[in-house]
Amino acid sequence: MIEIPAKGSKAAKVAKGQAIKIINVHGHQVVDTWAFNAADISEFLSNEHMRQKLNSIFPKIGEPLFTNKRRPILIFEEDTSPGVHDTVMAACDVYRYEQLGCTEYHENCTDNLHAALDELDLESAETPSPLNLWMNIPIGPNGSCGWVEPVSKPGDYVVLRAVLDAVVVMSACPQDLIPINAGNPVEAFFEILD
Repeated sequence: MIEIPAKGSKAAKVAKGQAIKIINVHGHQVVDTWAFNAADISEFLSNEHMRQKLNSIFPKIGEPLFTNKRRPILIFEEDTSPGVHDTVMAACDVYRYEQLGCTEYHENCTDNLHAALDELDLESAETPSPLNLWMNIPIGPNGSCGWVEPVSKPGDYVVLRAVLDAVVVMSACPQDLIPINAGNPVEAFFEILD
C-alpha cells in the first residue's frame, strides 16, 4: 500500500483493466479524487457529465464514471462504505481558506492536485471538480447543502477499475476548519490491483 499523506496528495498511473483501491484507514478522511486520460489529460473525469449520464449525484457500484468527452474512464467497482460521496463541491483552494479566515497559506486540494501531476511531469490547464470520496454533503429538498462528518468507518475502501489508461490523483483533503474530515485530516492509502 502507498500512503497519501495527511493534507498531501499522490498520483498513480492505472493501466486499462487495472484497478485502484483507495482506503479510508481512519474512516473520517475525505479523499478528493481525479482521473485523467493518460494519453490526453485534457480529457478527465467530469462530475457534470457523469451526473447527466447516471441521472444521479452519487455514483453506484457497477456504474461507469464519465469524462468531459462523455466516455467512461473508470468503473465504480466496489464500495464498502454506505456510499455517501460528493460530486457537487469544488476542490478547496487558497481562496476558500481565505474566506474561512486564514491569513497565511493553508494546504489545499487544488494545489495538491497540481503538485501530484507535477511529480509525473504532467500539467493540467484547469482544476476539474473532484469526486470527493466519503465527503458528506447532504442536499435538502429545498436545494440547501450541509457540511457534515463522513458516515464511513475505519478501513472502508472503494475500487475503481480503469476503462482507459488513466492517471488518478488523490488528495487527503486538508480541510480542518469545517467538520468534513471530523476536523482532523489524516492519511489515507491506495494500491494498484490487476
